Amino acid sequence: MAKIGLNNFRYSKLTEGSDGAATYDGAKKPARAVSCKVSVSTSSASLYADDVLAESDTSFNNGTVTIGIDEDDNATMAALLGHTLSEEGEIVRNANDVAPYVGLGRVVVKVINGVRKYKAEFLCKVKFSEPSQDDSTKGENLEFKTSELEGTVSTLVDGTWSKTKTFDTQAEAITYLEGLMKKTGASG
Repeated sequence: MAKIGLNNFRYSKLTEGSDGAATYDGAKKPARAVSCKVSVSTSSASLYADDVLAESDTSFNNGTVTIGIDEDDNATMAALLGHTLSEEGEIVRNANDVAPYVGLGRVVVKVINGVRKYKAEFLCKVKFSEPSQDDSTKGENLEFKTSELEGTVSTLVDGTWSKTKTFDTQAEAITYLEGLMKKTGASG
């Protein structure tokens, strides 16, 4: 299997009910996908008895996701970072703003035995943080720069942190992602 592409980021605000049910408010497209990196942190434990390994366990702790997008439009950035967007389209950042938890999905294009497949990857609970800004003047050579957002990946109450499914078409993969984030709710 070879990964050959990345596209179709989708996000949706997450609300967790008192019963632990995860509800999303409908899939939105933040911008076009440039890059995505997910790093997972785990805990491991080993129990030795009678001089041999008797039990071992590795459990998910948390993770980080860094997404590169081609456009950092004000509406998307305000929604993902918990800022206020004025009627005139101005982002107002306040020290007391709190970024919401969101579900985040993407489609990874891959080739298996010469056939294209579309893998939908969904992170159930992500909270993004304010990005660093790195701007520079245009020099002799033109260079494109894009925006990156970094978020922390957590588990839902039931322990679910990610869902993945592979499809024959890109349309099926997008439909799956958007279905996980539909307004009527999705449970972990």
